[in-house]
Amino acid sequence: MSWALKVEGLGRVYGEEGPRSLTGTGPEHGTSVSPVTGAVVAAWDVGFEVEPGEALGVVGESGSGKSTVMRCVAGDERPSRGSAYLRAYDDGATDVLALDDGARRRLRVDRVAVVYQDPAAGLDLDTSAGGNIAERLTAAGARNFGRIRDRAAELLELTEVPLSRMDDPVRTFSGGMRQRVQIAKALANRPPVLLLDEPTTGLDASVAAGVLDLLRNLLERLGVAAVVVSHDFGVIEMLTRRVMVMQHGRVVETGLTDQLLEDPQHPYSQRLVAAARG
Repeated sequence: MSWALKVEGLGRVYGEEGPRSLTGTGPEHGTSVSPVTGAVVAAWDVGFEVEPGEALGVVGESGSGKSTVMRCVAGDERPSRGSAYLRAYDDGATDVLALDDGARRRLRVDRVAVVYQDPAAGLDLDTSAGGNIAERLTAAGARNFGRIRDRAAELLELTEVPLSRMDDPVRTFSGGMRQRVQIAKALANRPPVLLLDEPTTGLDASVAAGVLDLLRNLLERLGVAAVVVSHDFGVIEMLTRRVMVMQHGRVVETGLTDQLLEDPQHPYSQRLVAAARG
């Protein structure tokens, strides 16, 4: 068993679930909205594996289903169907999507970490940078104040946040610096799986470039299994080795990132690559 994360047959339907809602949806129909029931088939029959030290990209435009997949895997919402397995939980034998809400929340302490597009979703903005990291460490059982503070300082240094800002409320930070603190918090307990949802969207180009460079170096250095969700093939190219293209809730193409960028096969992939190269 080489994977750190395995997802099988994942689906999420908003509205009536069942075969009737699938009819007339998907890329071949140009919509994820069922003409029969009005349900939104946000994602359907999505599967992938990610190995330790590997980054998988999930790319598509708004409404493609990529962020829905991430939220389901992260435990932010429940899928309509499908399963997911973590090598770090019960040696991959238990479907973590079937766990109760409390157990799924506990996975987020040290098994799966998420970096959101909006840092406010992953941070308490009224708490200091060090305090945000300390919250994640104490959730995992850390109690020694000195060790907690040392670990927080280590993580802020790792993510290039000035230690002079350690005790400042995150609300006083710039957008790029907030994202760096969120990354530091996500890495606090050395999770084997890291999920990144549009990690640089909304940041100025120069700031985004710095955050991407940081993430690329961290992924290479730490050996985590990462899933990177983005609408931007430029981000996917910089951070990932393999990529999965989604459109209208379905996977339309998968492959090695460099090969898919060089020779995309699906017309939708070709459009995305052309836009990235534009």
